Amino acid sequence: MLQEKTYEHVLFERDGKIARITMNRPEKRNALSLAHMQELIGRLKTIGEEKEASVIILGGNGPAFCAGHDLSEMVGRDPGFYRHIFDVCCELMETIQAIPQPVIAKVHGVATAAGCQLAAACDLVVAAEEARFATPGVRIGLFCSTPMVALSRAVGQKKSMEMLLTGEFISAEEALTEGLVNRLVAADALEEQTTALAQKIAEASPIVVGIGKQAFYRQLDMPTEQAYAYTKEVMSFNASFADAQEGICAFLEKRKPEWKGR
Repeated sequence: MLQEKTYEHVLFERDGKIARITMNRPEKRNALSLAHMQELIGRLKTIGEEKEASVIILGGNGPAFCAGHDLSEMVGRDPGFYRHIFDVCCELMETIQAIPQPVIAKVHGVATAAGCQLAAACDLVVAAEEARFATPGVRIGLFCSTPMVALSRAVGQKKSMEMLLTGEFISAEEALTEGLVNRLVAADALEEQTTALAQKIAEASPIVVGIGKQAFYRQLDMPTEQAYAYTKEVMSFNASFADAQEGICAFLEKRKPEWKGR
């Protein structure tokens, strides 16, 4: 297991093909201060560029996954500061989906406001049975407009609107039903089950997973005809990869593939 020098708000380690990013502001329930978000962006981009890891697990230390923006930074500031905060927040969410590695949110405790957005922006979510999700900004006079983007793309229109208008929590079980969560596990099995999912993903060719992740997000908002035209080109390009040819031959020869990463 490789361990790097930690940032102030973020811990990082790599175990083989699995990278682990842990938000480390337990006393603030991992609230997303400006510095915290910038560290997350920097760490995610570095992993994406180095490509030594095939999958990322994002979790949080302390009693909560993430309690949203650090509201102590948002009192008495000018509009330019608020715009900068939300610019950085949007960059964080976009970075998660832009890097080639799938990012799995490992959620315990609560994921609220921008913390709910953070979970929704991740490619997959594994949640402890006791976890809860909410976008409660409306209750403090600050509608969760940017969290709405990720939430409404993960959850149906009626449920996401209900969450945004009421600010009420939904349980992990309801989050699973509504499509915000992929897997629901006992709290004491959260680490084990999230790691198992990451290991399953890491078995595939990382370059193929990366091109597939990129294509998934690009085709989402395309009309069907355009989406097929785009993904046809992606598959044609993918089929020429050494890893695609190795995978096909390995399947036909009933053996385990040996990925080359190209």
